[in-house]
Amino acid sequence: MFRIGHGYDVHRLCDGRKLILGGVEIPFEKGLLGHSDADVLTHAIIDAILGALALGDIGKHFPDNDEKYKDISSLFLLKQTADIMHEKGYRIGNIDSTVIAEQPKLAKFIDEIRKNLAHSLKCDVSQISVKATTEEGLGVSGFGDNKDKGIASHAVVLLSKIS
Repeated sequence: MFRIGHGYDVHRLCDGRKLILGGVEIPFEKGLLGHSDADVLTHAIIDAILGALALGDIGKHFPDNDEKYKDISSLFLLKQTADIMHEKGYRIGNIDSTVIAEQPKLAKFIDEIRKNLAHSLKCDVSQISVKATTEEGLGVSGFGDNKDKGIASHAVVLLSKIS
């Protein structure tokens, strides 16, 4: 038996925060605003897994008004989500994800991001796809003088039943 889920997340860029994507600190002058580390990629993957299991969303399991999640690593939340997934009798088939950002360029960080995600999910790195794209100056990631307003991510997950 297979289950498919989709996740989406977006956070505003701001001064005074680190930029974390897939558990990797990306050198950039701005970071993402959020209650946790605001890792949009990991949040989208968490939502995709929870969606595939019909268990709600990240806010239901890790509410942003709970102080125990303040500035928490999203990889820690991903590990907890993986535990839920395994308890329900599922494992990762594959994940396909896309980060949408005008800046910074992410190509040189993709391999490390994939390794972090695979480790947290207890699966092989070959099961994790991470891509990065821009919106050509349109959309949520900004345009003109508002360039770099935010970063978004989509993720699709295929879960398979553990035999």
